[in-house]
Amino acid sequence: MKNVILAAALLLPSSGLAAQAVEVNARAHTCSQIMQIIRQSKAAFVRTGIGGRSFRYPPARCRLGDKRTIVSLRDANGQMCTLDYACVYDPESPYNWSLD
Repeated sequence: MKNVILAAALLLPSSGLAAQAVEVNARAHTCSQIMQIIRQSKAAFVRTGIGGRSFRYPPARCRLGDKRTIVSLRDANGQMCTLDYACVYDPESPYNWSLD
């Protein structure tokens, strides 16, 4: 019985164990600081004005229906940053197909 409970606890996803994305304002940090935050936290949401982009550093994966890509944005100094590991909507994913 003890083994069954342990196996169920390990196999069932837990929102409590999921990595929470750190929110970062791109206009408050330099490119190198943003890259370091993404690397350290493994999951980050970088605000760029009204919207933003989600980043997941390997070995973490993007959510179902998203794809990994490269994104350019401006940092606190007005410099263009090219960041890898962005997770964006993937229109070709079977998880985003609608049968309507």
